[in-house]
Amino acid sequence: MKVPDPALLATGEADLASSAQVHVDYGRVGRALLAVCKVAALIGGLVFVGMVVMEIVSIVGRKLAARPVPGDVETLQMCSAVAAASFFAFCHMNQGDVRVDFFTRNLPRPVIHALDALASLLVGVFGGLLAWRTAVGALSLRAAGETSPILEWPLWIAQMLMVPGFVLLAAAGVYRCSHELARMRARKP
Repeated sequence: MKVPDPALLATGEADLASSAQVHVDYGRVGRALLAVCKVAALIGGLVFVGMVVMEIVSIVGRKLAARPVPGDVETLQMCSAVAAASFFAFCHMNQGDVRVDFFTRNLPRPVIHALDALASLLVGVFGGLLAWRTAVGALSLRAAGETSPILEWPLWIAQMLMVPGFVLLAAAGVYRCSHELARMRARKP
């Protein structure tokens, strides 16, 4: 484990610095899953950048020529949902989840690994439930033929595009659970 910089200890930023430099010893499967999660997050980031550009064009067009991008708000809503769903797995694989460890940080390492395994299992189950229910909802929207109000895009497509992000979240949760259990058994820090 890396020792924090004494200057950070004095300012109280040691926890922040150590969490920003997390190094996890994933195996081949974990590294492959992490790479897929990273690609998904990068795609989500590019979608967000595209939405920002679209909104700038829409705002400038609205103010200068009274011609905004048609359907900009509904496009923003659909694309932001898809992009946001693509970030969760990468965040979990990098231990970027919000963590409240005030009461557990001084527990023995095996207990901490067991708690982290349980938390990751819950993330995996939640990701699986989200993927399942999002897919069912998308199929329901498809059967109903619902479209967006202005552009008349089929809503089910945007909802179905969120499913891969949730499937990755489920896979990340299950993998991290098994990884934490292995660390607990091996008594690794």
